[in-house]
Amino acid sequence: MLEGAARVIARRGVRGLRVAELAAEAGVSTALVYYHFKDRPGILRHALAFIGDRADRYTALAEGFPPADPADPRELLERTMLLEFQDLPEVRENSTAWGELRAHSVFDPELREELAQAGTAWVAEVAELLAAASPAAPGPAVGAAAERLTALLEGLSVRWLSGLLPLWHARELMREGVRAEIDLLGQGSSSHTHAFD
Repeated sequence: MLEGAARVIARRGVRGLRVAELAAEAGVSTALVYYHFKDRPGILRHALAFIGDRADRYTALAEGFPPADPADPRELLERTMLLEFQDLPEVRENSTAWGELRAHSVFDPELREELAQAGTAWVAEVAELLAAASPAAPGPAVGAAAERLTALLEGLSVRWLSGLLPLWHARELMREGVRAEIDLLGQGSSSHTHAFD
């Protein structure tokens, strides 16, 4: 049912999610959907958790990507980010459903809170890898770099999925982003000029 929910959200968006279509996609009755999820917000919450879990699985078991040296945090970070750019149905579906849930959270404060928690965990994971790659960098600078990298990944993913960027170019831009952030942290620079501050 959760795979069906992710597929329907990716294809129709959150507003287009209908329990009857989800039930048909999953090959179950609508009563069974309501039994497991109670209501529409329950479907969205569980779908969000499923998308996160599935991303953890496909980034851990990536085929066609050489394994990263666990002793090299820079390589591990780059690999972690690039695994979100696999031309596989579940990666495309996950990224699209995540974007749909993120867009819908603008209008749904309850979903926004859950999405924020998932996003915070993702940023923390990237920050941990950045801190290992640049151990002398101050915590706030590492956190800001992790925010920028995860935002870059989401933006590049949308452009790749919508056909605005070829996959190879999205990957190269992501690699360059990782290198730039690690280089910046290595310079010890935690302050930037902010035009809008």
